[in-house]
Amino acid sequence: MLAGPEVLQTPAEILKCDLPVLCSLTPQTPPVWITFRVGLQCGIILVLMVLIIIKGIYVSQEASMWPLLRAYRGGFIMIEFVFLLGINTYGWRKAGVNHTLIFELDPRNHLSHQQFFELAGFLGVLWCVSLLACLFSTYIHTPMSVNPLLLYGFMLLLLLNPTKTFYYKSRVWLLKVLSRSVTAPFHKVSFAEFWLADQLNSMGTVFLDLWSLICFYTFEVNWENNQGLLSPPAEKFGGNGYSYGVACIIQCIPPWIRFAQCLRRYRDSRDAFPHLANAGKYSTVFIMVTFAALYSTEKERSQLTIGVKVYFYLWAVTTCVSTIFTIGWDLRMDWGLLDKNTKENKYLREETVYQNKVYYYCAMVQDVILRVAWALNILFVQNKNSVVAEIISMTLAPLEVFRRFVWNFFRLENEHLNNCGEFRAVRDISILPATGVNQAALLLLMDQQEGVRNRGKVKGAKRKTNFSFKRSRAKNVETKVDVEESEGDGMKS
Repeated sequence: MLAGPEVLQTPAEILKCDLPVLCSLTPQTPPVWITFRVGLQCGIILVLMVLIIIKGIYVSQEASMWPLLRAYRGGFIMIEFVFLLGINTYGWRKAGVNHTLIFELDPRNHLSHQQFFELAGFLGVLWCVSLLACLFSTYIHTPMSVNPLLLYGFMLLLLLNPTKTFYYKSRVWLLKVLSRSVTAPFHKVSFAEFWLADQLNSMGTVFLDLWSLICFYTFEVNWENNQGLLSPPAEKFGGNGYSYGVACIIQCIPPWIRFAQCLRRYRDSRDAFPHLANAGKYSTVFIMVTFAALYSTEKERSQLTIGVKVYFYLWAVTTCVSTIFTIGWDLRMDWGLLDKNTKENKYLREETVYQNKVYYYCAMVQDVILRVAWALNILFVQNKNSVVAEIISMTLAPLEVFRRFVWNFFRLENEHLNNCGEFRAVRDISILPATGVNQAALLLLMDQQEGVRNRGKVKGAKRKTNFSFKRSRAKNVETKVDVEESEGDGMKS
């Protein structure tokens, strides 16, 4: 008999291996020091926020703080995103959504939720210290404009740090996925790339604030003025027709990335639905943003004229179309909900991971509300001369990140259960909570020649592995592994 490829081990066989091997692969309990540092950072942030609020109330009585808050809004949104991503990671792990496999991460080396919390806490402390330094700039005798530049420069340095410190492999993975997302039309799209592009769509305000900072430090900064960021909103960060046009282009960058990814996926699969339909969804954002910019520009030039009314009505119509389209796509396509044929879970779907069904209904309601708010924010964020617009934009920008945080839970759940994006070769993956023993068995299986993922083609043989841990409806847990083998002529005895 000719020697064929080694038969894959089942989890039962894997668990019979030497105990030291499993123990070496079993994820260890996070160090106590991480929990301690996270708690310490939270305490420091709380104290600093109290100082910022007290000092901010005093300063706001003498000057406008909107330019200062807009300078720090982008950093706050990024920190909020990192913190909420830590909650996402914790929720996926507890519910059994295998985000590690979906994102194609290294099971042994990726950020845990504790590390996300620690990173958010560290950046949060820096953000509070920098903002507090701006408010007390007259006492420390340093220009106020220096502090935001130092904060964002340090954050950029942490991301691009070439040394193998500060989560080096995770930073390299992020930069790689980000670069592939930007160059989407030229290569195949993975789940991580389209997921990251969706996150960027929710952080459009960050890109606008970054552009405002570039304009400020290029044309308007005065290093000798200690109060350089405390002035009326109309005097800083620009507010003319040119800036509206640039803001329109910047707001179109994130949806353009997703638009290009959808076209690439259509090219690879030749499936008009859902890829071309999804591309059409993002194209409505281009039209909506363009009419918002035209309305803001025309209103600033000629107040209430026929042109202003026409652009406003066009913006309103395109906003309604885009909002209805995106809400329906979120609930039906991304989350797989609103299934009328379900017997137990009305208007949900047959299979659900999260036990409490109230989560799904509340998520659908908040998605509708915050999607409408996000559409309105596109108009408000371009109007830099109105205090009301500033307040609304300052409130809605973090809420959009929160909406995306909720979206992440149900999008990965749907991908996990149904492989709706068709990014995986097999449908069934582990849906057990990621306990140490289960994850250790999964790591050993992935280390084999052809484990959960095919790492290369084996000559003379085609093999399909369907590996799944199914959660039973009873209290006991049933472990199931299906292995189907189809060998070529060279492997026959």
